[in-house]
Amino acid sequence: MNVARFDPTDFTPAEMAAVRARSDVTGLLCAIHAWLAIAACMILYALWPNPLTFIFAVIMIGGRQLGLAILMHDAAHGVLTRTRGINEWVGKWIVGYPVGADMISYRHYHLKHHRSTQQPDDPDLGLSAPFPITRSSYRRKFFRDITGQTGFKQRRAQFRNAWGGKDLAFGEHLLALRAKLGGQLATNFILLAILTLLGKPHYYLMFWVLPILTWQMVITRIRNIAEHAVVPDNNDVFRNARTTYASWWERAILAPYWVNYHVDHHLLFYVPCYNLPKLHALLLQKGYGPKMEIRKNYAEILKMATSKPEPLPIAA
Repeated sequence: MNVARFDPTDFTPAEMAAVRARSDVTGLLCAIHAWLAIAACMILYALWPNPLTFIFAVIMIGGRQLGLAILMHDAAHGVLTRTRGINEWVGKWIVGYPVGADMISYRHYHLKHHRSTQQPDDPDLGLSAPFPITRSSYRRKFFRDITGQTGFKQRRAQFRNAWGGKDLAFGEHLLALRAKLGGQLATNFILLAILTLLGKPHYYLMFWVLPILTWQMVITRIRNIAEHAVVPDNNDVFRNARTTYASWWERAILAPYWVNYHVDHHLLFYVPCYNLPKLHALLLQKGYGPKMEIRKNYAEILKMATSKPEPLPIAA
C-alpha cells in the first residue's frame, strides 16, 4: 500500500466544505454543456459541410465523448450532483451509457484503483507500467488509435463478453446482452432515432461512432499516460499521480472537465471535478506544490513517456 499520506486536517472546516460542495445545477450543466457542444459541432458541419468542419467536428466531439466519460467518473464517485438519485440517473443514462460505459461496474473497478494506486494490485497498473516506450512504439499506438483499430478491438471484446459463452441458446445470448449492454444499446438507439428524425441518420456513424473509435481513443491514451505513467514515486500519494496544466485548446480537445487535476483528485477523491481548480489553488497556497507531481503541459509528458531509446539495428 502507499507509504506517504495526505492529512486533510490541514484544511479548515470551511475550506473543506468549499471544495467538497456538490451542486445539482452545476453537475447537470456540465452534462448539458457536453451534449450542446456535440450538437453544435454537428450543426456546424450541416451548415458548412467541408473537410475542415468535418475534421473539426470529429475532434471536438471525440473530446466531449471523453468528457461524458469523465462526468460518469465523477458520478461513480457519487459527487457529480448533490442529490444521489440525480447523480445515479445522470451517471448511467446521460453520460455513461451513451459512450458505452456502465457506471456501476466501473465504480467497483475504479475504487480499487484508488485504494491501491500504482501498487501491484492496482487494476489500472497495466496502463502506466509499460512506460517509458520508444517514439516509434508510440507512433504505432497512435496509428492504431486514430485508424479505429483500438476502438474496434475494445468494442468487439465488450460485445463478445456481453454475448456470453458458446454453450448458451440464442435467447439466452439475447438476455445476457440485454443484462450487460441494455442501457448502452438503448441510449445509442435513441441517439440514432433523434438524428433520423432530423433527416441525418448518417450523422450517427460520422459524428458518434467515428469519433468514439478514433479521436476519443487517441486522447484517452494520452490521458492515461498523463495521469500515472513515468511518475516519480509509486509509493507517494503526491507523486504517484500527476496534475498537468492545460491550455484552453488542450481543455477543449483532450482534457475536458478538469480531468488534468489528477493528483489533486487522488488526494481528495470526493471533490467534484468542477471544484478541482479550487482544491489545487488551496494545495498550492498551503505549500504542497513542491511535493506534488505537476507538469506544465501534455507535450512535456509525452516527451518523457517516449524517452526510451530506440533499439540498435542488428548488424548483418
